[in-house]
Amino acid sequence: MSDTPFGFGLPPEEPENGDDGQKKGGGQGGGQGPANPFGFGGSAAGGDNPFAAMFGSMNPNDLGAAFQQLGQMLSYEGGPVNWDMAKQIARQTVAQGTADGSKDASVSAGERSAVEEAVRLADLWLDGVTSLPSGAGSAVAWSRAEWVEATLPVWKDLVDPVAERVGAAMGDVLPEEMQAMAGPLLGMMRGMGGAMFGTQIGQAVGVLAGEVVGSTDIGLPLGPVGKAALLPVNIAALGSGLGVPEDQVRLYLALREAAHQRLFAHVPWLRSHLFGAVEGYARGIKVDTSKLEDVVGQLDPTRPEQMQEALQQGMFQPEDTPEQKAALARLETALALVEGWVDAVVHAAAAPHLPSAGALRETLRRRRASGGPAEQTFATLIGLELRPRRLRDASRLWASLTDARGVDGRDALWEHPDMLPTAGDLDDPDGFVHREHLDFSELDKMLGEAAGRAKDAGTETGGQSGGESGEDGKGEGEK
Repeated sequence: MSDTPFGFGLPPEEPENGDDGQKKGGGQGGGQGPANPFGFGGSAAGGDNPFAAMFGSMNPNDLGAAFQQLGQMLSYEGGPVNWDMAKQIARQTVAQGTADGSKDASVSAGERSAVEEAVRLADLWLDGVTSLPSGAGSAVAWSRAEWVEATLPVWKDLVDPVAERVGAAMGDVLPEEMQAMAGPLLGMMRGMGGAMFGTQIGQAVGVLAGEVVGSTDIGLPLGPVGKAALLPVNIAALGSGLGVPEDQVRLYLALREAAHQRLFAHVPWLRSHLFGAVEGYARGIKVDTSKLEDVVGQLDPTRPEQMQEALQQGMFQPEDTPEQKAALARLETALALVEGWVDAVVHAAAAPHLPSAGALRETLRRRRASGGPAEQTFATLIGLELRPRRLRDASRLWASLTDARGVDGRDALWEHPDMLPTAGDLDDPDGFVHREHLDFSELDKMLGEAAGRAKDAGTETGGQSGGESGEDGKGEGEK
């Protein structure tokens, strides 16, 4: 994640003249973004004059595009996040490559075929360790840029609730008597806020695209429904230092992706449950208005990096209320249960077939628990770490449930959210495993059968009544 202010300007191209080309572009961002594309701040060329700094540090050929982006920023009138800008920044971040020099590349026919075969075999192995059927209607191989395109709609659902709170707070920090007279200023602030979020989210999504290996890495379904996706270029980068054959790494990751797809496809309430937990936590986030007041009080349209720096330092604080603590516990428990189930199921499927299953399992556990720089950026931006802190506890609980109740008994717990383990159950897995649980499917069956019997009884009673009336009528006629 870059610490650059706003990151506006054209995406840096490969230098045409070696080091000279790099100097012309001012490439100081370490591959993660333009170091100072607008020249704001302490540039030698121009001193305290930001426009002189900008003209002195930028290639004249880039000025038109830079001013166009500045105009877009100030004239933006959309939602709390400028998602067009987020997409643009994410794509240019991907184009720059990762910090280790890895570049994005189009997926070859061979890579696409390898991914399809890996997902097909993964689904075959999973059939023996879970009662949930395949959830992947198709398997696709994505480049990093394709991952960005496919996942941005879901990021919008995740980020907009918090960004909305910031937008409201930006207006609230102005004195009430000034708000009526500050229409143009508020409009500019909203545009800057949308661009600020769009730039930061775009950079974070672009960096994350260089780390993820599929569409479900963060425990949420980021891609289209029913589409198992893997990123060959990132799989190769992940496996390069493990000493494990790449086909085994690909197959293990295909197992994880396919297991996630089964869960999200056949537990209809799970997607809304997870996103509802994220939104519920976001509602309890409060903005540090004192920090925002400092920024607004010194607002200078030529220095948008002031607001960006405040955002990078973190303006969000979870409210210290029982409701907010409960919302965080629900979210962390939900993420842990999803990731723990996938971890347990994938290990059961991989262990008999892959010699490196144990090592790969531990690598993915550590990677998921620690997160990367992009995940840390999202924690700063939206006050939330999408990490399953209790993954190991949840995995042990699901494994114990398998031993005690079998595959069908374990997976039946996903039939209703009230049947799932709670945070307290992760502390006492044995107590949960051996506790009697109400089977909602059996209850539904019993209620259905009871309703059917009542209907049959009503029909039979009606028929008997009609018969009796007929007999009475006949008797009266005979009389």
